[in-house]
Amino acid sequence: MPEQTVRYVTELTECIKVRSSDEDTDNSSEFVKFFPSFIWAVRDFTLELKIDDKDATENEYLEFALKLKHGTSRNVMEHNLPRECIKKFFPSRMCITFPFPTAPEKVSCLDSLNPADLSSEFLKVADHFCKIVFNDSNVKKLKDGITVTGRVLGHLAKTYVDTISSGAVPCLENAVLAMAMIENEAAVKEGVQVYKSGMEKLKDSFPLELKDVSSEHQSLSSMATQTFMTRSFRDSDGECLKSLEENINKLFEGYLCQNEQASKRRCEDLLSSLSAPMIKNLKQGFYAKSGGYDVFCKDLEDIVKKYNSQANKEVKAEEVLQEFLKKKSVDSKAILQADKKLTAKEKKIMEEKEKAALLKQEVKAKEEKQRQLEEKMEAERQCNEERMEQMKEKNAEEMKLLREEAERAMDCKLREQAALLEKGFTEKADKMSQEMEEFKRRNTETESNRAREFAVILENLNRRHEETMSMMMNHHEVRMEAILKKDDCCIM
Repeated sequence: MPEQTVRYVTELTECIKVRSSDEDTDNSSEFVKFFPSFIWAVRDFTLELKIDDKDATENEYLEFALKLKHGTSRNVMEHNLPRECIKKFFPSRMCITFPFPTAPEKVSCLDSLNPADLSSEFLKVADHFCKIVFNDSNVKKLKDGITVTGRVLGHLAKTYVDTISSGAVPCLENAVLAMAMIENEAAVKEGVQVYKSGMEKLKDSFPLELKDVSSEHQSLSSMATQTFMTRSFRDSDGECLKSLEENINKLFEGYLCQNEQASKRRCEDLLSSLSAPMIKNLKQGFYAKSGGYDVFCKDLEDIVKKYNSQANKEVKAEEVLQEFLKKKSVDSKAILQADKKLTAKEKKIMEEKEKAALLKQEVKAKEEKQRQLEEKMEAERQCNEERMEQMKEKNAEEMKLLREEAERAMDCKLREQAALLEKGFTEKADKMSQEMEEFKRRNTETESNRAREFAVILENLNRRHEETMSMMMNHHEVRMEAILKKDDCCIM
């Protein structure tokens, strides 16, 4: 095995740390959790694959090259250390031997040769090597099972280069936290964009029934959360999820207002169209005659009937009608007082009936607002439940990856310990037992910490949900009080 290769492996413990808190602790035993497979590619291989004059496979040849020597001399330790590191750090190892790619006289122009000029055996091995790398190699991961995408690799490389340039030793934990901050902020923006683009398409159809807007909000909110969770990682305090939640709620309120405004315009336009003949009659004094009040009431009743049949599903239907009837009550009182056909007693009765009708419409408008509030609160409750389920699924998947990572590492350590015992390295095997106990303790501690963090995130999620529900109730009460004061002023 080339001396340069094994020297690099030996120096890994000096070139990278796993945890920021362990300044003086050797935590290289955790490398096995996330290090990739070790492929020893030997070029221009001309030796025979034999061990003790017996044919051997390439992998057997590699394990033979990694064989430890007994003893405590300096030479023995220098021989063993890099081999122990390779065994300790890399859970999966294999060897591939490449023959000469072409005839010796063509090696100088190797980069310009056609495939036909290359050795068929070399091409066969190269194809085998590529299939292993592309098809059999595991996806690169960091500590805690975090998948390294091209984007994440770019952040990781920059973090390492910046750290090394500053004279410090790169720390994987710090690098992951730095990447998490960048990725999670981007994940929030990506989730918000998913929600916003979907709601912008829906806005083209405004005004809609509240249930249609709420239903699309729930669906898009779920999609946005899923988009966020797919890209995010290590959002330990749940602050980025909170940011996404707040952004979506703010956008939802905005779209609800836009839908209400569109509904109000449509309802007002409808009433304006339906009441146009009445307005014309009022201007011409058509109702200022004996029996005019009865004609006015019938025309108004006809307008309300047609309006209700055409605007019954509009979110602002009852509120706009209430305002319309209030305005028309001024005309109604004037016509009532001018109608000589009615006695004073009859006029008094008509006034009371009109007040009762206005009060009835006011109650209907308030009931509709209450119904809409309950519908919005139900939508919020369902969104929160969906978000909770998505969080639980993500946490379960992360914990599963965490355990699988630990199990793979432990299996590797157990195999290496068994091999040491088989070869008579009892002292090294005993030392490895201590390492495994510490490894298990740290894994248990990590799982406990993650469970506590997740419990806090869920608790905060529920608390924010309760605060949102309370805020919706308070906002509704303020609006109702404002309407009541307005009504009182109108009555006075």
